[in-house]
Amino acid sequence: MIEQDRSTRTLAVDIGGSGIKVMVLDAEGEPQTERSRVETPQPPKPEPILEAIASLASGQGEFDRVSVGFPGVVRLGVIKTAANLDPSWIDFDLETTLKDRLGKPVRVANDADIQGLGAIAGTGVELVVTLGTGFGSALFVDGILVPNLELGHHSFRKGETYEQQLGRLALDTVGAKRWNRRLEKAIASLQNLFNYDRIYIGGGNTKKITFDLPRSAKIVPNVSGLLGGIALWRD
Repeated sequence: MIEQDRSTRTLAVDIGGSGIKVMVLDAEGEPQTERSRVETPQPPKPEPILEAIASLASGQGEFDRVSVGFPGVVRLGVIKTAANLDPSWIDFDLETTLKDRLGKPVRVANDADIQGLGAIAGTGVELVVTLGTGFGSALFVDGILVPNLELGHHSFRKGETYEQQLGRLALDTVGAKRWNRRLEKAIASLQNLFNYDRIYIGGGNTKKITFDLPRSAKIVPNVSGLLGGIALWRD
C-alpha cells in the first residue's frame, strides 16, 4: 500500500458513455491538473477505452495511484454490468488490467458511487442520481455506501425503467419538456421510496433541467465524478 502523505497524487478517471475524463488530485482531493477529456471510443470496448485512458494519463504528469469510476456494477475491480458500453466488458478485470497498463495501484468503483463520495455531506440518508447517457444512482446512509444499487434498470412508469424514461436517448426522443416532467415525477417517486434527507443530481444532462427543484435536491458539478475518486483510498 502507498503511504498516505500530502505528496501522494491520485489520477482520477471517469469513464462515461459519451466521454472519458481524467484529473490528478492531491492527498486532500484537491485538483492538481486541468481536467482532460476525450470522446468515448466507438464501439466502446475495453481495449480502445484502456488506450484512451493511457493516452490521457500520459498528459497529466506524475501520479502514484489511480481511481476509476465505471458506469455499471463493479465487484472487486471486475465489471459486472455495462449497459451503456460494450457487452465485452462483462467479467472484465479492469482493476488488474489497468494496473498492469499504467504500472500503478488501481481501484475501481461505480461512477455514481464516486460522484456521491465527492458530493455528500455524510449524514442521514443521501441519494445520488446521475443524468447522462444512462441513469446512475448511489445511496448513502450516514456516509456509508449501500453497495450495488442500480436504480436505472428498475421499473419507473409505463412499463419502462428510469433509464429508458430519463436517459439521453429518451431526452433526445421526447424532448426537454416531457423529459423534465418525467424527472420531476421521478424525484417525487424516489423521495417516497427512500425517504432521503438529500438528493444530489449530477451528470451532463442536469443543464437541461428547467423546473424548480425541491429544497432537498442539489445539482452537483460533473467534476464531482473525479473529485470523489480520492475517497476510494480512505482505508
